[in-house]
Amino acid sequence: MSAPSPNLVQPLRWQGDHLQVLDQRQLPQSEIWLQCRNADDVAAAIHGMAVRGAPAIGIAAAFGLVLAARASEPLAAAAQRLNAARPTAVNLRWALARLMALGTADAAVLVAEAQAIFDEDLQQNLTMARFGADLIEAGSRVLTHCNTGALATAGHGTALGVIRTAWADGRLAGVYNTETRPWMQGARLTAWELQREGIPSRLIADAAVAELMRTERIDWLIVGADRIAANGDTANKIGTHTLAIVARAFGARVMVVAPSGTFDLETADGSAIPIEQRGAEELTAYRGQQVAPAGVAAFNPVFDITPATRVDALVSERGVIRDPDATKVRAMMA
Repeated sequence: MSAPSPNLVQPLRWQGDHLQVLDQRQLPQSEIWLQCRNADDVAAAIHGMAVRGAPAIGIAAAFGLVLAARASEPLAAAAQRLNAARPTAVNLRWALARLMALGTADAAVLVAEAQAIFDEDLQQNLTMARFGADLIEAGSRVLTHCNTGALATAGHGTALGVIRTAWADGRLAGVYNTETRPWMQGARLTAWELQREGIPSRLIADAAVAELMRTERIDWLIVGADRIAANGDTANKIGTHTLAIVARAFGARVMVVAPSGTFDLETADGSAIPIEQRGAEELTAYRGQQVAPAGVAAFNPVFDITPATRVDALVSERGVIRDPDATKVRAMMA
């Protein structure tokens, strides 16, 4: 079995005095790197969706705090601004807390810790991918949602990392990915990564999942997570809960793949996870082109909560939790 390379795609580059961010809003048409030279540049890149995916957001925020230290800014204030950029992804808060816990404003110490978070995330992705791929039987067909690949992490990916490893193992007979409205991360980013990796896949509309599962056997729905509560409830890209319901109706299993930093043991269940609401223009227009009547109201949550009861396997670098509940989650994360 061939081992997949973890480094073909990476969304972040630390350049010693600034952070380069691959602007994912421009993919796949253009590969443009933003030059973030201060903490506010990083916060703007996170809030503006230039960098997205819970692990990548946490890594970017860590380097944003490094930039604040280099500029002799008060770190607590910089951390607060960075943390406010995206409230749902717990990796953001976790990475900032890890650097703040060092109790120093020494940029050299902070950059070493930020680099450690980057390196650890890459290794965690490779470990998770192995655990997840081992759950997949030969000849399986899988479906994924949003983008959970190298673009969302330090490299290789979480849910898409599982798919990459399972493909390298020869386990997969088919890969499907949703378009993932309204930001089209599946159509723009996941399809781009899969094509770049040479993994054959088929793109489907978000609304086509039930018809896909009616007409073709899908064995696994494999998704990532932005926050996992203590009982195993999962916050992920809007539409995930719908897909989990449909998967269960058609006999497909649901796998959630995320590093341990995504688990939030201080949050008892999904009802306490804050869900980010974004502007109506993300639904009423696309890349500046109006698609809905002017002035129309919109409901635009960018995450939803999938109950643990609809998840068959939670996969982290620490192992696999089957049929997750609070006792199993706490035992693994202890």
